[in-house]
Amino acid sequence: MLSQQLWELWLDAPDALAQEMLDEGMSQRSIYDFLGARETLTRLVDYCPDYAEGYNQRAFASYLAQDFEAALADLNVALEIMPNHIAALSGKGLTLLGLGRDEEAQEALRAAVKMNPWLQERALLTEPMGTDL
Repeated sequence: MLSQQLWELWLDAPDALAQEMLDEGMSQRSIYDFLGARETLTRLVDYCPDYAEGYNQRAFASYLAQDFEAALADLNVALEIMPNHIAALSGKGLTLLGLGRDEEAQEALRAAVKMNPWLQERALLTEPMGTDL
C-alpha cells in the first residue's frame, strides 16, 4: 500500500501539460515504442527540469531499449533531484547490472532495499542483507 502511495506521488506531474506528456510517454513505452517514449519524455524533462519522475520514466524507456548509458545518466539526475527515489535507485542498480558494473549495482540495490526491504530486487543481492536494515 505504501509503495502504491509513493507511485501516486511520483506520477503526479507538476501541471496538466506535464501530466499529459508523462502519460503519453508511459503509454508509448507500454506498447514498446521506446523511441517515441524517449522523445515525449525528453519534451517533459525540457519542460519540467526539476521533476525527477520525468527522468526516471525516460530512464526506464532507455533501459528497456537496452541503452544503459542513457538510462544511467537519467537515473543520476533523478536521484540528484530526489535522493530517496526508491524506484530510481533500484533502477540504477538494474542498469549498472546491465552495464556489467556489478559492485556498483550491489551498492545501489542495497541502498534501495534498505529503504524498502520488500523490493523484488532484493533477490538480486549477491549476499543476503542482515539485520542492519
